[in-house]
Amino acid sequence: MNRSLSALMFAALVTPLAGAERTPQPNVVFILADDLGWADLAPYGSTFHDTPNLSRLAERSVRLTQYYTASPLCSPTRSSILTGLYPARTGITSPACHLPAVQLEKRLAPGNPNQAVLNANSLTRLKGEYVTLAEVFKQAGYATAHFGKWHLGHGAGYEPKDQGFDVDVPHTPRAPGPGGGYLAPWKFIADPQVKGEPGEHIDEWMAGQAAEFIQQNQDRSFYLNFWLYSVHSPWNAKQDLIEQFEKTADANAPQRNPLYAAMIKSMDNAVGKLLDALDAASVAENTIIVFTSDNGGWAYPPRATDPPGYETSPATSNAPLRSGKASNYEGGTRTPCLVAWPGQTKPGESDFLFSSVDWFPTLLAMTGVPANTGQAIDGVSQVPALLGEKPVRDTVYVHFPHGGAAQEMNIPGFWPATWVRQGDWKLIRFYAKNDDRTDRFELYNLKTDIGETTNLAADHPAVVKELTTRLDAFLQDTEAVIPRANPNFGKKGPKRKNP
Repeated sequence: MNRSLSALMFAALVTPLAGAERTPQPNVVFILADDLGWADLAPYGSTFHDTPNLSRLAERSVRLTQYYTASPLCSPTRSSILTGLYPARTGITSPACHLPAVQLEKRLAPGNPNQAVLNANSLTRLKGEYVTLAEVFKQAGYATAHFGKWHLGHGAGYEPKDQGFDVDVPHTPRAPGPGGGYLAPWKFIADPQVKGEPGEHIDEWMAGQAAEFIQQNQDRSFYLNFWLYSVHSPWNAKQDLIEQFEKTADANAPQRNPLYAAMIKSMDNAVGKLLDALDAASVAENTIIVFTSDNGGWAYPPRATDPPGYETSPATSNAPLRSGKASNYEGGTRTPCLVAWPGQTKPGESDFLFSSVDWFPTLLAMTGVPANTGQAIDGVSQVPALLGEKPVRDTVYVHFPHGGAAQEMNIPGFWPATWVRQGDWKLIRFYAKNDDRTDRFELYNLKTDIGETTNLAADHPAVVKELTTRLDAFLQDTEAVIPRANPNFGKKGPKRKNP
């Protein structure tokens, strides 16, 4: 997409409404990384990854250390951000929204004889009946734009412009990630007018387009979704950046993959362009910025890399957290989160609990925009906690009804489960995981055992009972699809008769 085309696209957004004046509400820029780990940034302790722009943002942000995504995989979390609803309620429980079939019914998948537990059959679209943040902001007079990955459905009624966004760049609702690679020319973008310079990184190109949107809407409140493709697979990065990190990689360090470090560097560059654009438009002091990730980091070796040669080292490490993306352990859902609210919040580290379902009410409260949706939501406003007054949440839930033995061979905790954290206690119910195919309960005290190394369920039956009661109530309230033992597990099908 060239400059003149961008100008035409945004022109309609900067034309003032008849008789309208600049609204006093602050702007919102929501930056969502894809598969970024809890310990991947310098502000969160990484000494290998180079993230000066995110460090710059962290210096003026509340830096959350106990922020949780509503799922260890992307589409469910994305839906929770936009609607304030748990994935268990919407039925989007796996990243299936790029599939061609429109599946809108909550149900169990049929499974097969090799599968011990019947998984949920995730919905493949975010239903239009749910009111989104973009729709609420648009109704309040905001200019709304979505840049980057969507993965919440495609086709009529399910794309960003159907869900409240005026702008959708580069418009890839069918793409689950940057298929074919991050560097131009881009194979995963269908629009032939979207062209970058050869070798240009998609997120950096996208940041340039977002900068235009910011500049052209500097006199009007805006809500900008900047949902990065980074650092999702494919494992692909600029060669010069890879070589830069090869010089500092320590073969004995938990984080040591130069290619992944280069991917993070490009992501950080894109964030830097956004911050510069806000400064150039003189709107930084009236702009709320959120930076977080849709789930935990890929703490396992990449399947393939481009260039080759980086397949054996795990992409990242979420240590001291256990496991990573797709896991019910902490590494799957605890992610970095920075919140900058100029003139309101005090920068620094905070350890209150925050769930991704909380963004809907929190951002509306921060901007003073009324919800007016008639839609009951699961999230709670975190404004008092962000202002340092008091925590507002003592319990976090995650329902992830997917996985099994084959998946858990490589990813610990990738088994159908529901878990609850209350205070320092975390109880995980792994469905039909015991030898007798009953549910397995694992209880951890995260204050003393953040790595979830010691299951205390047998030692604290009263805690297990209390938290199980909470889990049951959560599942009932959200009308969750609950995995169960497969009655056909291990059974052989009928023999075929010879013709």
